[in-house]
Amino acid sequence: MSHDQDDRLHNDVPETEVAPKAQRRKYSREYKRRILDEIEACTRPGQVGAILRREGLYSQIVSKWRKQFRRKGQAGLESQKRGPKTDPQAAEIKRLKRENELLRKRLEQAEMIIDVQKKVSQMLGLGMENNQDDLK
Repeated sequence: MSHDQDDRLHNDVPETEVAPKAQRRKYSREYKRRILDEIEACTRPGQVGAILRREGLYSQIVSKWRKQFRRKGQAGLESQKRGPKTDPQAAEIKRLKRENELLRKRLEQAEMIIDVQKKVSQMLGLGMENNQDDLK
């Protein structure tokens, strides 16, 4: 195979390109309010569609904004966090479980130390009665 043929084979193979992951669009409260005001001011047929096309919006998102605005006013137009809602007590429960486990381990360790001390005391012939007499 000649050098020219090799170059043609490589040129015939299309380059593979990975498209970047699409990013979710985020709209500010002011932007949402401005669009809602513009749509409310529309009086002729087709004006709303023109606004949606100009802004690259779907009617569904504008309907959602309207509902949010009716329910909560300006606060309803704030950006909302996506994903599962965090339980405010979950972090505290997790911390307490960790602390509980640590304390259990420390207790187990202390009980083993006490058992060893008892055995050493018995081996040396020091009974608990002798220690009690010494303390008096």
